[in-house]
Amino acid sequence: MKHQRTFQCQNMYVCFMIDIGSLRALAAIEQYGTVIAAADAMGYSPSAVSQQVKRLEKEAGFAVLERRGRGVLLTERGLALAAYGRRILAELEELESTLLVDPAKPSGSLRLTSFSTACRGLVGPLLARLGQSALDISVLAEDPREAVARVANGDADLGLVHNWNSVPLVIPEHLTLEWLCEDVADLLVHRSHALAGRPDVEPAELVDERWISTPAGAICNEALLRIFADLGRVPDIRVYDPDFATHIAFVEQGVAVALVPRLGRPALPPEVVAIPVVNPVQARQVGLVHRRTMTASPGIRHVSALLRSIAVSANGEPQTA
Repeated sequence: MKHQRTFQCQNMYVCFMIDIGSLRALAAIEQYGTVIAAADAMGYSPSAVSQQVKRLEKEAGFAVLERRGRGVLLTERGLALAAYGRRILAELEELESTLLVDPAKPSGSLRLTSFSTACRGLVGPLLARLGQSALDISVLAEDPREAVARVANGDADLGLVHNWNSVPLVIPEHLTLEWLCEDVADLLVHRSHALAGRPDVEPAELVDERWISTPAGAICNEALLRIFADLGRVPDIRVYDPDFATHIAFVEQGVAVALVPRLGRPALPPEVVAIPVVNPVQARQVGLVHRRTMTASPGIRHVSALLRSIAVSANGEPQTA
């Protein structure tokens, strides 16, 4: 596919037929920094990407890349062309996701990335509801920060993310974020624990507990640290593991306590007790991100509506803030 474009660069007007594949290659090189990284992201060989760039330079009549050591940099004209290219590609994405599809019959393929508990609590029910529909969804489990980056870069179409009030999630301006629900996290303790019979518990009562946590740097780990930051303490974390099922197993053995969200949480063993944390309540907002160019996509809108319905069923109340 080619588009004719006229653009100004260094006070010169250049008009030529743009090969969209070549334009994507240039944009990918600017985004990922090297031809090899761009090729890997696009699923092509480095030589194929290099050929696309050479074709673009031949059509444009000027160099878009220059060698710098073992790598490459975009020339000034290359940067200008890449900027125009991002706009053209965004327009094409909007065209392909709206005008070229039947709004009454969502179809095609969508790439969804989601954190693990939302995979269990939201994505599984979503795929079950879609059944044998014409909308095909592939799923990749990733933490919210990686999910946002993947959607922002065009490597995924949708991302299920969470945001603890104490650990804000940064969303780029070209993405849209729709909140789906609030996911409350409970303190999990063994049935023999001194707090097991309490209707609720405050952070100040937990400073001397031994914890199991998600890995350092993970959003849920940072949320746990923030609970105690205002108390001037650091939680005594003895075990780091990314899987909340492991957290539940350690609590069942009576060797640690854990803070585990309710969304996607499996049924607790008889020896494990969940206690709400108050002052403040520990909760995270769960939302869906996608690029603004995909806002009118029938597939995006259909999936978003289904996820809102599933989230209400799973959590009781929709998230409106």
